[in-house]
Amino acid sequence: MMTIQSILRIDNDAAFKQCALELFRYQAEQCEPYRDYIKLLGIDPASVMHIEEIPFMPIELFKSHEVYCGTTPPEMVFTSSNTGNTVASRHFMASLDAYRQTFTAAFTHFMGDPAEWSIYGLLPSYLEREGSSLVYMVDSLIKCAGSGGFYLNNYEQLISDMKRNPKRKLLLGVSYALWDLAEGYAPKLENTVVMETGGMKGRRRELSKYELHKILCEGFGVEHIASEYGMAELTSQAYSMKEGIFRAPAWMRVLVRDVNDPFDHSPHAMRGGIDIIDLANLSSCAFIQTQDMGRVSADGSFMIEGRIAGSDIRGCNLLIQND
Repeated sequence: MMTIQSILRIDNDAAFKQCALELFRYQAEQCEPYRDYIKLLGIDPASVMHIEEIPFMPIELFKSHEVYCGTTPPEMVFTSSNTGNTVASRHFMASLDAYRQTFTAAFTHFMGDPAEWSIYGLLPSYLEREGSSLVYMVDSLIKCAGSGGFYLNNYEQLISDMKRNPKRKLLLGVSYALWDLAEGYAPKLENTVVMETGGMKGRRRELSKYELHKILCEGFGVEHIASEYGMAELTSQAYSMKEGIFRAPAWMRVLVRDVNDPFDHSPHAMRGGIDIIDLANLSSCAFIQTQDMGRVSADGSFMIEGRIAGSDIRGCNLLIQND
């Protein structure tokens, strides 16, 4: 059985493919909902020789089934934002230490050592419920940073604390809260990266990412808005430093499928449904067919362009991109 340490050491395409096929064979046997889904498709796991042949499990099964193949009881059950009347997904996390190692490695790769930052979390809707993997991640990163903290609606205190802090700062927030802060206070932030996680959660009208980033840049006096892409069903995160172009860590890969044929992966730059391989999902399912729409470039970077029509509205990705 692979370990999280071996997954995080992946540094080339051959190693990724080898680990993906090994993990597929394990989860196709040990993860009951995934095994049943593969059986319904009439696919023999032994016949799958290339990662392009691996079937992706619909993300909806995280709502209706216990997607878990750990050898011990899970240490934590993370849940998704269930905006409106939607049912929350459940991600049974076998090891919180493995989760911490994963998100710390991804953050360090794209953002640098957390200790070099002061991290401010503006995540009111997530803090107001239990089971948020995002809150767990940001809380851990704040502790690594040694300064910063969480803020609900106390915007004036947040602005004051950030202005007094000479250290390089990261303001990470849910989209509607960042919009509220930019519109209501327009604080000109210095030595600060503003990062949105997506999510209006019904609090404000939907905007394209371009429109939202323009408002935030003007309000905060910054040139670019960074973004984080993650979800309760994933262990890993992708990051964008500007223009909504995301890059994933080496153990994570994003593909685009034809929305009319979920088994046909589209050429680069074509718009379609997003499929994700997250090899850090060792004890759940690493091969997920999401309800997001987007495009993937030849270099592996990708853009999120909204949701598939008729899919559940997600708390972490409500931004609707213009075509």
